Amino acid sequence: MTKTIGLICGSLRKNSYNQAIAQSLINLDNSAQFRWIEIDNLPFFNEDLEIAGAPESVISFRNDIQDVDGVMIVSPEYNSGIPGVLKNALDWASRPRTSSVLNRKPVGLIGATPGGFGTAFAQIQIREVLEAMQVNVLPFQKMLISQVHEKIDSDQKILTDEQTKRYLQRYLQQFIHWIDHAPVPVLD
Repeated sequence: MTKTIGLICGSLRKNSYNQAIAQSLINLDNSAQFRWIEIDNLPFFNEDLEIAGAPESVISFRNDIQDVDGVMIVSPEYNSGIPGVLKNALDWASRPRTSSVLNRKPVGLIGATPGGFGTAFAQIQIREVLEAMQVNVLPFQKMLISQVHEKIDSDQKILTDEQTKRYLQRYLQQFIHWIDHAPVPVLD
């Protein structure tokens, strides 16, 4: 059965490297369907807004997550951490706590940066947030892309580095396979 994967980009920048990497996932694999899950129009998380009735953009965002088999988060690292816009989106997705749309949802993490360490620090923080939300994050695998500016055609916004394409494709295939095998813990 064909899997549907939601793509969330943790950068709002028009010429985002991470947006190009996410687009490359679509170009690299035709065994899955992909849907963009936008986070740019979400308001800042505020429990008062939630109590009054979640804004339409939040409802749409949550529905988009609910409708996919798994989510791939592709995010940069800002100041050795998670981008604020992504943290805000995850906060909205975490509610309501007992029935969050990401609860037990398979999630993969990819990050690209012009720096030399990939997005290791941001991915640690994202994993911590997702663990608190009881999300199934692809275990034992990391997809950290460093010096991304040398691996992308900036004009066409596509990944050109063949080795990175192979790693990205392998990560995606592992994620698709893992969607069917992600553990669903029994809670007392």
